[in-house]
Amino acid sequence: MPLVKTSRLITIERHIVEQGAMHPDATGEFSRLLRDLTLAIRILARDVRRSGLNDILGLTDSTNVHGERVKRLDIHANEVIFRAMDHGGHLCVMASEESEDLIHIPDEYSKGKYVLVFDPLDGSSNIDVNVSIGTIFSIYKRLDPSLTTPGTEADCLQPGFKQVAAGYAMYGSSTQLVYSTGRGVDVFTFDPTIGEFLLTFENIRIPKRGRIYSVNSGNSHKWAEPVRSYVRHLLQPSDDGLRPYSLRYVGTMVADIHRTLHYGGIFMYPADTTAPNGKLRLVYEVNPMAFLVEQAGGKAITGTQRVLDVQPEALHQRVPCFMGSVDDVEEYEHFLSMNGSTT
Repeated sequence: MPLVKTSRLITIERHIVEQGAMHPDATGEFSRLLRDLTLAIRILARDVRRSGLNDILGLTDSTNVHGERVKRLDIHANEVIFRAMDHGGHLCVMASEESEDLIHIPDEYSKGKYVLVFDPLDGSSNIDVNVSIGTIFSIYKRLDPSLTTPGTEADCLQPGFKQVAAGYAMYGSSTQLVYSTGRGVDVFTFDPTIGEFLLTFENIRIPKRGRIYSVNSGNSHKWAEPVRSYVRHLLQPSDDGLRPYSLRYVGTMVADIHRTLHYGGIFMYPADTTAPNGKLRLVYEVNPMAFLVEQAGGKAITGTQRVLDVQPEALHQRVPCFMGSVDDVEEYEHFLSMNGSTT
């Protein structure tokens, strides 16, 4: 696989400008919002790389809204994104996986027509052992873009198909930024020697079928029978050589989806007996990833419907999810129909 799969050497700044030029009525506000966000990601990439030296590893004494012990780096990432995004005049409100309530724009700053929801640091369980972690984000227009008042919870609780942009940054062996504004999915890699994100994969397309499945198999004893039956099927050798599939699971959604976008296959986080509504958060994790998967030609479902059609009912709502290559997800749907179950 070549290092760069694009015909042009282009920075993310230029890419944002070119994307904006495709909309004759654009005011530049959305482009400036994205530039502010990439600044936050640059800062986080630096701080994650130096986290062991900066004494921001380890747990705090507090728990978040989900009852999970909060890592120091989680709090730092949340603060960096807020400070980069609160004063630009582009946003009317923010919401974060680490915050129980809405994050309001300070009174002294203008309120714009966009909404930002984000998971500041995905993969918290991997922070202290130098495994890839990331930041997930999603951008919507507020329900009434003409308003200049503070945004509301309803502005954040929009179905995923209304996203105007979504993406993630992955902090691993290199820092990569993957995002879409509804015109395909592009991948940028950060070059620290010049301080720029460079386009490295243009309009990436997920293979129609893969040979990898990604799931926390330690929960298999709690899954519904259709899920167990499907996984048994993936592990059974087939005459055409397409099976058995390989299991790959990092435990950082950013890393697992990133691999799935490139290699295909299926990422699954089913409901189970202890998490009947699933574990992953619809607003902060599942919707933005489903948007990217669909934009790359894949498919994303909850087991009962298309992810992007779900109407969120709460900021921290959880849902099951199955996403990846079209053939793989549709094969899973076949197992659901055969077993007469949707869980």
